[in-house]
Amino acid sequence: MNFTNTQIHNEMMPSIDDVILKPISKTYIKVIIVNSVIVYGIILSVLTAIKVFLKKEVIQHNFWYLFVIVLVICAFNFVTALLAFKKRKYAIREKDVIYAKGFIVHSVTTVPVSRIQHIETSRSWLDRKLDLATLNIYTAGESGTDLSIKGLPNKEAKQINDFLSSKVNENN
Repeated sequence: MNFTNTQIHNEMMPSIDDVILKPISKTYIKVIIVNSVIVYGIILSVLTAIKVFLKKEVIQHNFWYLFVIVLVICAFNFVTALLAFKKRKYAIREKDVIYAKGFIVHSVTTVPVSRIQHIETSRSWLDRKLDLATLNIYTAGESGTDLSIKGLPNKEAKQINDFLSSKVNENN
């Protein structure tokens, strides 16, 4: 028996750039906005409560500096979340699932269908109102979700779930 381990040159490898990634639903931006407003509202409310209830001189004199700094951080985070929204894209192929996300740190995750153990869809209260869903894909040997595609139309998430489930069952 002869062992071979032939090198594969970069020119021979398929390029992920050739894959046409589909953007998630534009409606998901509403979820990002609502979640951001709630979190930022809580942060700014706690900061304001600290000013009202703690009468320490240091807090009273520096409150507006701290408030503006926190407000700028929240605004920066909000803007980057909105810009990152455009980078959330996915593709379902015969043998794998690809998901790209991130604005400052862009990442592309590829999960081979042969490694998928379990697939589920989940929906928050806001997702149900907007008819959206999250597709969670779990792979062998890992704890927790390996890939989570948020912002899919509910019908599409169910179709992808059914397709991947049939592919996974085919492999077993």
